[in-house]
Amino acid sequence: MLVGESPTAAMIVLGDRGLGGFGALVIGSVAIQVASYAECPVLVARGAEHAGGPVVVGVDGSAPSRAAVEFAVEEAAFRGTRLRALHAYQHPVSERAGDMQPLVYEENQLRGEEDRVVAETLTGLTERYPQVPVTRETVRGRPVRVLAEASRDAQLVVVGGHGRGELSGLLLGSVSQGVLHHSGSPVAVVRA
Repeated sequence: MLVGESPTAAMIVLGDRGLGGFGALVIGSVAIQVASYAECPVLVARGAEHAGGPVVVGVDGSAPSRAAVEFAVEEAAFRGTRLRALHAYQHPVSERAGDMQPLVYEENQLRGEEDRVVAETLTGLTERYPQVPVTRETVRGRPVRVLAEASRDAQLVVVGGHGRGELSGLLLGSVSQGVLHHSGSPVAVVRA
């Protein structure tokens, strides 16, 4: 029913657990299903909203990431807070004969390329939302861990529904699911 209402809804807001009998689940199956299929942003109220904290958004350069950034900057403007745009990356690897080997890559060059992903995604937003201070961060690490850490003092964490490098066929990206399960603050999932 909730997914059916999503084409005309501005947002769907859910709690992180329902009345189901799966106590071992960190987040309810309804929240995962609605975040996977809804055509509008889905906010899952979990953890604590840290007043005075930033709105944190995960950036990976994909279309869903751009939609998430647009949503996040609007939320930051509405809440009168800053936007913290986080891009997590890992060292590229090469698969040779099934053996994952790190590629020889100059760290400063890699970081520069990853910084460009964030800069390109944020292009034009500071002009449209001059009242929102924006912090750009490029961090080497796993995206779920980096965003979960950032959630500790965030009012809201925003992620795209399916980003760059996600496995095709998944309805909700693995990073989005991971953040829904591990965030210490409310999470909004925005699909492109």
